[in-house]
Amino acid sequence: MDKVSFGHEQVAPEEKTARVRGVFSSVAGSYDLMNDLMSGGLHRLWKDDFVRRVRPRPGEAILDMAGGTGDIAFRMANRGAAVTVADINPEMLAVGVDRAQRRGIDGLVWAEENAEKLSFADKSFDAYTIAFGIRNVTHIDRALAEAYRVLRRGGRFFCLEFSTTTWPGFSEIYRAYSRNLVPRIGRIVAKDADSYRYLIESIERFPAMPEFARMIGAAGFSNVKAEPILGGLVAIHSGWKL
Repeated sequence: MDKVSFGHEQVAPEEKTARVRGVFSSVAGSYDLMNDLMSGGLHRLWKDDFVRRVRPRPGEAILDMAGGTGDIAFRMANRGAAVTVADINPEMLAVGVDRAQRRGIDGLVWAEENAEKLSFADKSFDAYTIAFGIRNVTHIDRALAEAYRVLRRGGRFFCLEFSTTTWPGFSEIYRAYSRNLVPRIGRIVAKDADSYRYLIESIERFPAMPEFARMIGAAGFSNVKAEPILGGLVAIHSGWKL
C-alpha cells in the first residue's frame, strides 16, 4: 500500500486522514489564539490580503474549504458573498458557528466535508478558497480536482498556504523558531505540543511554490500564479477554470 506523509512520518492514507482529524479536534478551541501567537498577528494581515485578491462580490457563491473557524468566510461575507464554510472537522466548524453567532454574522452555510470528495454538484460555485488547509489533505491532487469540478466556468481558485522562504538567513531563523518554540507554545497554550509539532512538519513537507503551481495546473486550472509573501514563507496561489 502506498504511504503518505504525516509530518515526517510515512503512514497509510486512511491513518493520515484520521490523525489529521484528531489534531484539529485537539486544537480547535485554541486554534485562533495560537495563530496569533505563532505569527505575531501577521496571519490577520495575510488573510486580509488574500481576500482582497479573491475579490468576493455580492451574490457570488463561494466555497471556503477547510474554513472551520470562519476567519476567511467572515471577511468574504462582509463583502456580500454567499459563503459555504466546509471543513472535515466538526469541532472546528463548531468554533466557527459560535464565533459567527457572537459576531452577529448570519447567512453562512456550514458543512462537514472531505476536500477530496465533496458532496456538492458540478459547477456550484464562483470561487473556491482554502487557507492554511491544503497541506493537511491526504491526497492534494484529489482535492484540487474536486475544486475544479465544483467551480463554474470562469470560476477562480485561491489558496493561502505556508511555503518555503527564499530570503537568505530568514529561512534558518524561522526553521529554528518553528521547530523549537512553536511546540512549546502549543504545550503551554493548547496543552498539546505534538499537534503543533505535526503542523510545523506539515509545512516543511509541503511542495515548494513551483511544484504546487504545477499541481494546480495539472488539475486543469489556467493562468496559475504563485505570489510569495515574506520571500515565500507564505504564498497565495491562484488559478482559473476557463
